[in-house]
Amino acid sequence: MKHPEIIYKDQDFLVLNKPAGMIVNNADTSKEAYTVQDFIRQTYPDAIMSEDDSEFARRGGIVHRLDKETSGVLLVALNEEIFSALQKQFKERTVIKEYIALCHGKLATDGEINVPIGRLPWNRMRFGVIPQGRESLTKFQVIEYKKLTLGKSSEVLTLVRVFPKTGRTHQIRVHFQYAGFPIFADSLYAGRKTIVRDRKLLGRHFLHASKITLNHPKTMAQVEFEAPLSSELVDFLAQLT
Repeated sequence: MKHPEIIYKDQDFLVLNKPAGMIVNNADTSKEAYTVQDFIRQTYPDAIMSEDDSEFARRGGIVHRLDKETSGVLLVALNEEIFSALQKQFKERTVIKEYIALCHGKLATDGEINVPIGRLPWNRMRFGVIPQGRESLTKFQVIEYKKLTLGKSSEVLTLVRVFPKTGRTHQIRVHFQYAGFPIFADSLYAGRKTIVRDRKLLGRHFLHASKITLNHPKTMAQVEFEAPLSSELVDFLAQLT
């Protein structure tokens, strides 16, 4: 298992580039997995040694989360004060999160998807657009179009820059599936036949947390951190025309 790359560190917080396939937080369902939380506790044991039942201690300082197969930028606080300050910025929606995604189909223009998301009552492992869900807003900008050719057939794919304004579980994946442009190789939301085909070409979904902009919790100066696309995503794009 790859370890996260440390993009930035000071005495108060870290910025990691999480590899795809790595779970962020420890849970009963992932007891055997080596998680980002395990990595933090091993790398910075003096910072995350609180034995109390605070959220900071339970989460090992990890301020937000990424899905297991989503790579990219992740913030980790090294003390409870900074953890609370960073969480406050997320709650107030002053943090700007930017993702790179490859989706099926041709998105004609830039736009936004604004529909509520909630856990599906008939499948607790999945989320979807449901009337009783929570407010969810995703904005996006088209970067370029790609063509996937398999034998005599071909399909247009859209490389897109995504800005989730809320932070619901699986938000980007659910919103793009709802709009009719599922994320490439998404094992939950792309559709059964599409998933089987996509997974022969790419072993993870094409979603990467590429950039985050926030105010430094101590100086309040605006700071920006970026994580480049991982090699498997770069290599896959190189196969498209």
